[in-house]
Amino acid sequence: MGRKIPMWQVAIVMIVTIGLLCYALNIFHMLFYNGQDTSPLYCGYGELHVPLIFAATLAAIIAIINGYKWKFLENGIIASISRSMQACLILLVVGMLIGSWIASGVVPAMIYYGLMILSPGVFLVASCLICCIVSLASGSSWTTAGTIGIALVGVGFGLGINPAMTAGAIVSGAYFGDKMSPLSDTTNMAPAVAGSTLFEHIRHMIWTVTPSLIIALVIYAILGLGNASRDVDMSAVKELQDALIGSFNINPALLIPPLLVIVMVALKTPALPGLIGGTVLGVIMGMIFQGIAVGDIFGLLHYGYESVTGNADIDNLLTRGGMDSMLWTVNLIICAMTIGGVMDSSGMLAQLAEAMLKLARNVGSLVTVTIVSCLFMNVIASDQYLAIILPGRMYREAFEDMRLKNKNLSRCLEDSGTMTSPLVPWNTCGATMSTFLGVPTVQYIPYAFLNLLNPIVSIFYGFTGISMEKMTEAEYKVVLANRKADKAAALKALEA
Repeated sequence: MGRKIPMWQVAIVMIVTIGLLCYALNIFHMLFYNGQDTSPLYCGYGELHVPLIFAATLAAIIAIINGYKWKFLENGIIASISRSMQACLILLVVGMLIGSWIASGVVPAMIYYGLMILSPGVFLVASCLICCIVSLASGSSWTTAGTIGIALVGVGFGLGINPAMTAGAIVSGAYFGDKMSPLSDTTNMAPAVAGSTLFEHIRHMIWTVTPSLIIALVIYAILGLGNASRDVDMSAVKELQDALIGSFNINPALLIPPLLVIVMVALKTPALPGLIGGTVLGVIMGMIFQGIAVGDIFGLLHYGYESVTGNADIDNLLTRGGMDSMLWTVNLIICAMTIGGVMDSSGMLAQLAEAMLKLARNVGSLVTVTIVSCLFMNVIASDQYLAIILPGRMYREAFEDMRLKNKNLSRCLEDSGTMTSPLVPWNTCGATMSTFLGVPTVQYIPYAFLNLLNPIVSIFYGFTGISMEKMTEAEYKVVLANRKADKAAALKALEA
């Protein structure tokens, strides 16, 4: 272990990191993004991998100068990357799922039938609500975006909806469930860190998520009115549907795999087995309805599906999937977790949280500091789990000393830690949403209204006191007694 790193040195790491990432976002974006290519190669923003490694190198050098051994920092990096391994495995499996569902006709069928029943005027509202329901049932924003979300992007494209608007509505709906579902890992993590219980945490989040969702749906409805006033080129829609029918055997039975995946996850089947089951179902459907040869299955799952319908728009939309398509994002996650590991193990992230805590003078400012800290951790550490765990650990006693019940803290952690994670391009969630939906993070951010509004509503409640439930003196005395017992146990363990 080294000594406490001076705050000015931590500030240098922060400034250089943000500067490098902003340079990549702006300069590389202009050089490489032509407004049409949405492949995972660039994802609409620059190559962020090398800037993250450069920033991690600087952070490691400063840590070593302050007495931290490289082995200690390396262990911190490995621990950080280990936290993201489940996410990386899910990404690879979703890549296979996307490839199998496109090749089998599952995604084309969802697009085909979606074009029949959805109109431009209600599309954004319907997309958000559909994703709310699916993510609430599955507890996974990634599963929602990687399955239903892909089809909705295709439907929106056929209806002439701006893909960024569609992606924003999908992300808003998907993260509603990620925040509110008892099956979600973050929904369980936040109360565990803050000291509240799962269901009191979920009930307390209704206060902030309900007005945020209502406002978001109203905005989507207003945007929908603008789309409704525009005549849809039905010949173009018919052309897309004809291209789908000409290349795939469209059958209502192809809607069974997504329904079964939702059922499996709702029945608390772990994410990976559920997604693998969906992939297997996709392959079986492909063999039955599209005549996929057994010898083509491995290549399809690894490299994805290449569409050759003859319709350029459909081909661009459906040429995707496979494990190989997810490696860019997996690599980005590993690079992001590298700098997160260095800054976490060297105490830099904890110092940032401590510095922020000094600004908390009252309930409103404490809530604001917590919200900003979670956002900042999503930006710097690139990981929503750290964005929940670290501020949760740092601010728990501050909330308790202001006589605020623990569920107030757990709600703040989700209002920002969970909800802002897909708004950061190099965060694991932002990179994943962009890869799944084929829309750059920086483009869908203005339309992810639920994610943008939720932290603001939370801060508003902090300053007004609305729903900020307080402890009784008796409850606070119990908290102090438990705190004293925990410190005594820790001291005893240290002496042993």
